Amino acid sequence: MSIDKALVTGGAGFIGSHLVERLAADGIDVTVLDNFQAGTRKNLQEAGATIQVIEGDTRDQHVLTTAVTDIDVVYHLAANASVPYSVDNPRYDFETNAGGTFNVLEASRNSDVSKVVYASSAAVYGEPVYTPIDEDHPLHPVSPYGVSKLTGEKYGFIFKETYGLPFSALRIFNTYGPRQSRYVMYDFLKKLKENPEALEVLGTGEQVRDYCYVSDTVNAFRIITEYEGVYNAAGGTPTSIREVAESMVSQVAPGAEITYTGKSWKGDITVLTADITKIKERGFSPEIPLEKGIKQLIQWFGGSI
Repeated sequence: MSIDKALVTGGAGFIGSHLVERLAADGIDVTVLDNFQAGTRKNLQEAGATIQVIEGDTRDQHVLTTAVTDIDVVYHLAANASVPYSVDNPRYDFETNAGGTFNVLEASRNSDVSKVVYASSAAVYGEPVYTPIDEDHPLHPVSPYGVSKLTGEKYGFIFKETYGLPFSALRIFNTYGPRQSRYVMYDFLKKLKENPEALEVLGTGEQVRDYCYVSDTVNAFRIITEYEGVYNAAGGTPTSIREVAESMVSQVAPGAEITYTGKSWKGDITVLTADITKIKERGFSPEIPLEKGIKQLIQWFGGSI
């Protein structure tokens, strides 16, 4: 579809800023809406001077009404993205993720936006009944975060069916890369910087994830802009936390001893691996293998801290 103007909520965040950069490079006028609780203006430096930035929150309907004016496509990434935080602060998580998404959809409907593309999460699946997980897998989230992201999805498809607002959702598995400021890989690097002789890993190390480099996730967003429905986004190479820890230690602190706590945080799913057949049929193909991606993350981390 033809896009002249796009709004990216959460556009100053990790994934959002990379999407903003890509949209701007594609010649699209980009507006960023961000409350800067997790995102930073520094993340937007490489997007160029042409982007417009609105400091605001998706819980504020007035701000959203202004932000979506004359917008063709809304990429909705603004959210609480922390499962542990959602466990400790379920009301905030609900109001930000579910309520904020409702506000985005309502503002988009009232402003004749052509499409809403929603950043969902693999957390909507919960503990897998089977792997790899396809889009038809049962939905049984095990954390407030997973529930709030699923609620956003449900509202999106109801707005499509009831009001005719085109909608697609990307169920993101484990995206990593530059500008990341939390999650397992970043945490490993931060711990090794503080103590290059030891790395403590939550859980047994046998948790399995399907890592996707951030530029590949951005490609997935661009692809599903042309389609409706729900799609998984992952790298297609399931890897254990133990393997990631060993890879990082070998490159950053070869003498470090890795230990495991044996117990992780509430809501931590043991195995999250994706079937990405559906989005691959739309033209998606992960371009950055895990080994290369980890090296690029390490290089960025070394120059940014």
